[in-house]
Order: sequence, then C-alpha cells, then structure tokens
Amino acid sequence: MKLFAIAGSLRAASLNRALLALAAAIAEKQGASVDLAALRDFDVPLYDGDVETSSGIPEGVQRLAARISEADGLLIVSPEYNFGVPGVLKNAIDWLSRTKPMPLRGKRALLLSASPSLVGGNRGLWALRVSLEVLGVHVYPDMYSLAQAHEKIDANGINDPVLAKFLESLLKRFVEEVRAHPRPA
Repeated sequence: MKLFAIAGSLRAASLNRALLALAAAIAEKQGASVDLAALRDFDVPLYDGDVETSSGIPEGVQRLAARISEADGLLIVSPEYNFGVPGVLKNAIDWLSRTKPMPLRGKRALLLSASPSLVGGNRGLWALRVSLEVLGVHVYPDMYSLAQAHEKIDANGINDPVLAKFLESLLKRFVEEVRAHPRPA
C-alpha cells in the first residue's frame, strides 16, 4: 500500500513539513510505503485557463498527477493562512482538477496541520476538506491539528505523550482504512 504525502507549506523549516515527516514515519511503521513530496518540486504555475487552453496542463502538474495516481491514499499536512488553505496548495488542487483522468477522485486522504496558534490550523483543514470532497476525495473523518506546535515538536518528535499517542493511533486507523479500500487496478 502506497501513500502520497505532501505539505501545503513551501518553507523548509515549516512546522507542517516537520509534522508530515513524523506522520510519514508512523505510516511506514504501519507497513505503508510513503512517497514524500514537496510542492516546490513540481513547478506548478498559477492556474490560468488561457494557459491551459493554449499550452495544456503544465509538465509539473502532470508529474504531480502521476505521483498521486500511483498512490492508494494521501497524507496532506497544511498550515492555515487567514482561516483558509494556503494559495500554493489550493492552486495545485485547482490544476489537478483539470487533469484527465483526475487523480484525486476516489482517493482516501488524512488531513493534518501544525500551528503555533491555540487552534492548530483546524479552520484551514475544514476549508481544505471542502475543496477535496467536492473532487471526490474520501477525507478521513478525523483530522489532526497540533496547536502550539512550535513548543510541541522537537528533535525527538511530539513531546506531549497524549498528542503523540493520538497521532500514532490516527495514522494506524487511517492506514487500515486505506488498506481496506485499495485503488482500482
């Protein structure tokens, strides 16, 4: 079973990228193969219908779509920008929705976030959930929002045992869910 894992943040020292690495390691311990990716690796231009009409789907978007197509499920860790989805992630989703076949449809996804705020990025995950569900993604009912992440993530992982255990339990259940519903051959 293969998961495609990506963060909605471009910043190298992002708390969300750190949480993504932790989640990917837990999923691998559960027997999943994880394709860990970075949005900046795909060179996704701003969506423009004129560009699509004149040049087709950009090569970076095609590569992103191919990697997602190969996966059984998705791990998406995203910050919250002004109560919403970061533009770079929403833009990638908008381009992906234009590809044929559309690689997100039918995938199972787990949404996670990390934030120094007291809310943990949860409002952004709800906005992200809407965009994914309208495209046919089966978003796992539980989400993980790590509040005060700048204090909770350290060199050893999540330093709050209750939150660390919850993340591990959530990943275990998600991997079981994806394993029970593999992608069509």
